[in-house]
Amino acid sequence: MIRNHDFRHDGLTLRSTVHIPDGPAQRRWPVAVFIHGFTSNRLEVPSFVAMARLLADNGIASVRVDLSGHGESDGDFFDVTITGEIAEARAVLRAVREMDFADPARIGLVGMSMGGVVAGIVAAEEPGLRAACLWSPAAVAPFEMGRGYLKGRSLAGEIEEKGYFDADGHRVSAALVADIANLDVYGRSAAYPGPVRIIHGDKDDVAPIEYARRYLEYYHGNAELEVVPGADHSWGSVPHRARLHQSTLEFLRGKM
Repeated sequence: MIRNHDFRHDGLTLRSTVHIPDGPAQRRWPVAVFIHGFTSNRLEVPSFVAMARLLADNGIASVRVDLSGHGESDGDFFDVTITGEIAEARAVLRAVREMDFADPARIGLVGMSMGGVVAGIVAAEEPGLRAACLWSPAAVAPFEMGRGYLKGRSLAGEIEEKGYFDADGHRVSAALVADIANLDVYGRSAAYPGPVRIIHGDKDDVAPIEYARRYLEYYHGNAELEVVPGADHSWGSVPHRARLHQSTLEFLRGKM
């Protein structure tokens, strides 16, 4: 079954798509909650849709949500902050635990790029999550923005001139830049005691793999890094995307 569901947080509607495996009406399933990346949405480039369908075929439900200012959800991207995204993701997780198809003791996270960063932090700060799978986490972002750049472009001059930074047609505010620049990615993620799988391509030129490796220095033996030779940030080939999805399925089936 595939259906839409609206969450409410801080006066905004966050729109989502729910995938539920076939089975008895009263059964409660493990659930993976998907967190998309910066400027993206609940479809996501490495195909959250295909991943959700694969999970459903293997007995795992899922919720793919558009965070505020993204996709079909309320809000303007100019008002987005990572602090806000973390709060929204935590609110969604609490609501998912109450849904009639969900087993509240078997909830996990899948996050892509900046959504991977958010998922890592949320896993540490929202109690009781069973597993976290981070796809190409963009842990580089605070370091890049802290130096005043995004994708090699200077932030300050453009913000001073326009009042925003133009990121592929999205207005990035000075508040969002400051929020990301001050984000303690590793320190805030490290407290999560559950299993973590980080899946990262060694040809990722958006989020260099050395930033993914650094996670392992902060976790306490509960995280593993799977390096996929030749894969880029968008998992832009059939074999690479298939490996990403199969690895995620294997991990979640084993931990949830």
